[in-house]
Amino acid sequence: MNIHQPVSHVLFDMDGLLLDTEIVYTRATQQIVSRFGKVFDWSIKSNMIGRPSSDSAQYLIEALALPLSAEDYLRERDVLMREAFPFCKPLPGAKDLVRHLSAHAIPIAVATSSSRDLFHVKTRNHSWFSLFDAVITADDLGVKRGKPAPDIFLCAAERIGALPETTLVFEDAPSGLAAAKAAGMRAVVVPDTNMDRARYIGADLIIGSLLEFSPEEFGLPCFAGYKKS
Repeated sequence: MNIHQPVSHVLFDMDGLLLDTEIVYTRATQQIVSRFGKVFDWSIKSNMIGRPSSDSAQYLIEALALPLSAEDYLRERDVLMREAFPFCKPLPGAKDLVRHLSAHAIPIAVATSSSRDLFHVKTRNHSWFSLFDAVITADDLGVKRGKPAPDIFLCAAERIGALPETTLVFEDAPSGLAAAKAAGMRAVVVPDTNMDRARYIGADLIIGSLLEFSPEEFGLPCFAGYKKS
């Protein structure tokens, strides 16, 4: 099935892929928009997920015709989210896959649209993030444009000495998939069950959770008797 060179380096998005943070974004945003009689549902969220916060905020304001500026919305949302983020749980298979790749000396990095500050808030209770060789956030100096531009993945690849053609990206968002493909990398996507899979055309593999991923299909060390949980 795999006609490409084996994967040598792996990049991960974080929100909705490694950590179950999307529910926090949803609840905080619904709390804000409900004051104006609006509903934040997947018809709106599906066009925001994975994009830089400034872009997604502006989209929300326009889509729901909210009497707020994007900046005001983000400030209010930030307060609500910071209270909840430290309690977010890992998504199924995330810790096991990261530990497996690290144990086999596969260079790995996080490439997230979160700010550096929020990255630390979200991962405060997740010591396994120390296994990553690099963490690239949206406010990194090497990232000029957010997803779906390829900047963050190209920057992450450079930090861990990766070539695009042998780099695999894990994503959950259409904008992240577009960024990975624009960077010339292969991509495995794990969409939210509410997302239309037709939006992931071009993905090298679509799976329901990281538990379904078989590393050997991309030339990576197999789990070999190791039971994933």
